[in-house]
Amino acid sequence: MSDQKSAIIYTETDEAPALATYSLLPIIQAFAAVSDINVETRDISLSGRIIANFPDFLDESQRIGDALTELGEMTQDPLANIIKLPNISASIPQLKAAIRELQEQGYSLPDYPEEPKTDKEKDVKARYDRIKGSAVNPVLREGNSDRRAPASVKAYARKNPHSMGAWSKDSKSHVAHMESGDFYGSEKSVTFTDATDVKILFTGAAGQQTELKSSFPLQAGEVIDASVMSRQALTEFLAREIDSAKQQGVLFSLHMKATMM
Repeated sequence: MSDQKSAIIYTETDEAPALATYSLLPIIQAFAAVSDINVETRDISLSGRIIANFPDFLDESQRIGDALTELGEMTQDPLANIIKLPNISASIPQLKAAIRELQEQGYSLPDYPEEPKTDKEKDVKARYDRIKGSAVNPVLREGNSDRRAPASVKAYARKNPHSMGAWSKDSKSHVAHMESGDFYGSEKSVTFTDATDVKILFTGAAGQQTELKSSFPLQAGEVIDASVMSRQALTEFLAREIDSAKQQGVLFSLHMKATMM
């Protein structure tokens, strides 16, 4: 950071929608400029971290600094200002795809060795393993986002299970869920064996069709998945469970689940 008191670090990442990431930067720069604050960028995307970890395989013009390590050191400074954008926790297939893309662009990176045999292959795998998974958050947030319990904690919990007490058969506590008409019950998926073109149509109650998306290509092996929620089934379920809770004299608690994916 050029001046810790007058600079903000904006991370360049790789999680969709990229348009949101790139469009937010000039907005922040415009507001910060009024206060004479500089906004700098650091590349901590998956591809950026791959390049940074293999300088000995690349030409001088292709090498970049290890921005993640740099930012990790900055987090120890109370004056540091870092805007950390969402980034992918790369799986091995995503890692391999990123390596392949970089290789196609002229980066002489080694392949990911699934079963390393030589010391060189073991070193390559160790470097890649530091990049995949949730590699960014534990560094910038100092482990706060790491939900994995240490092996010692798991072992202790197994030997000393927490006692919840004896469960009374007379307890009215229970979990209720929809039996039909929900996303789970209506889900359908299709895996395409060959490349093809598809389009999305909505068929109304009266049978009329509306084209929601015109023809677009799919590759062999791609999956289309769809499901629907019945509004009537949902409202009837909620009304039924609210009445049931009143009759039993128990607290009604609604748990809404939305995945970030």
